Amino acid sequence: MAITRIETDLLGSRELPADALIGIHTLRAVDNFDISGIKLQNFPEFLQSFAMIKKAATAANLELGLLDPVIARAIDRACDRLIAGEILAPHFPIDMMQGGAGTSTNMNVNEVIANLALQGIGRSAGSYDTVNPNDHVNLCQSTNDVYPTAIRLTILRESETLCSALSALVAAFRRKGEAFADIVKVGRTQLQDAVPMFLGQEFEAFAETLEEDIEQFLSAAELMREVNLGGTAIGTGVNAPVGFSAVVCAHLSTISGIAVRPARNLVEATSDTGAFVSVSGMLKRMSVKLSKICNDLRLLSSGPRAGFGEIRLPVMQAGSSIMPGKVNPVIPELLNQISFQVIGNDLTVTLAASAGQLQLNAMEPVIVLNILQSMRLLARGMDTLRTRCIDGIEADPQRCRALHDGALILAAALNPFVGYARAAALARTALAEGIPLREAVERDSGLPTAQIEMIFGMKTIETNESARH
Repeated sequence: MAITRIETDLLGSRELPADALIGIHTLRAVDNFDISGIKLQNFPEFLQSFAMIKKAATAANLELGLLDPVIARAIDRACDRLIAGEILAPHFPIDMMQGGAGTSTNMNVNEVIANLALQGIGRSAGSYDTVNPNDHVNLCQSTNDVYPTAIRLTILRESETLCSALSALVAAFRRKGEAFADIVKVGRTQLQDAVPMFLGQEFEAFAETLEEDIEQFLSAAELMREVNLGGTAIGTGVNAPVGFSAVVCAHLSTISGIAVRPARNLVEATSDTGAFVSVSGMLKRMSVKLSKICNDLRLLSSGPRAGFGEIRLPVMQAGSSIMPGKVNPVIPELLNQISFQVIGNDLTVTLAASAGQLQLNAMEPVIVLNILQSMRLLARGMDTLRTRCIDGIEADPQRCRALHDGALILAAALNPFVGYARAAALARTALAEGIPLREAVERDSGLPTAQIEMIFGMKTIETNESARH
């Protein structure tokens, strides 16, 4: 017969395995929030941030003489085990989607740390008279300052991964821009032939538009450094001594390696989620750009014979269960779908941020779920796009030249010589008669042969070095 223990809360008693690291608060959350199937344990980086905060709070309480040194050391060692990733599933089974403003998550962490600490000093799990989840692990804290601080710290810690993936993708596009620098092609607006350009310019533009977002995202993420830790329930610091906020933030900065500081107004910082909206908005902006670029890649590689066919994407898998030889642009398609998800996540974050009431926003669980999911999807997606698509893209110079030579795109170059109206008439004549534009110009424009040669020899673009870069 299994050995169990009984834990009691304001609602009554529950039975747990005797050695369980979770407690009654976690157990009730598991029962109440079986919703998304996305568990706290699926975001170990979030758990590590919680453990860092608990370690910092323990150090601050010890420094201020509020915690027994033996208990403090036991809690500290337990936090280190969580930070090292030793303690994960099944000890963090609650759903990321939950009511209660994150209280269930905070208590899950508190209970696991308390029971680990108890084991570390030779006591049995559940011996809360010695190390208590609330009175010791959560000392001078509230879910309402710990939970948003954990969100902010996690975003800051994961920003490096995201920006590294983005920087690598930018570099990959730049390499292709250099490789394709001399391949002339048709530039298009509104899916119609426009003017000549180089394929390298197209890829350099992809790099440039994404590189802008590195600085923009990091600027938004800087807002995460201001935390409400020490504000406890609503920012007034109830049950925390004066100066606790500054002390705990100093310890957290040292432990995490990321500089954080107390918010200027802890009441405001406890209720405001505007910084999360800014970060989520930058993730949306990044996604919009990635989706547009992937749309372009799919168009440029369309065919291979009945489409644009100006570039060839790496062949990743068979494209059809019925059409032999068909290959699809599966990696750009994947990034499109990731972008759609992130854009939808941003709307969720926006709505959740607007739903705050009075001194607290109870919707932070869905905010953190969507922001962390977006950051993870984008980082992994950009790495996949780079390694499984961009790095292997090949150009088809002959196809680019053939489309260029058969198009009417040099009509704009005629403007300085014959005027817009005459150039338009020559282009319409060529289109109507199905002849090259040059033939119509040679026959009907009256321009000297030297000027025609200059226009159709691409001197106007090929000698313009700045146009390439």
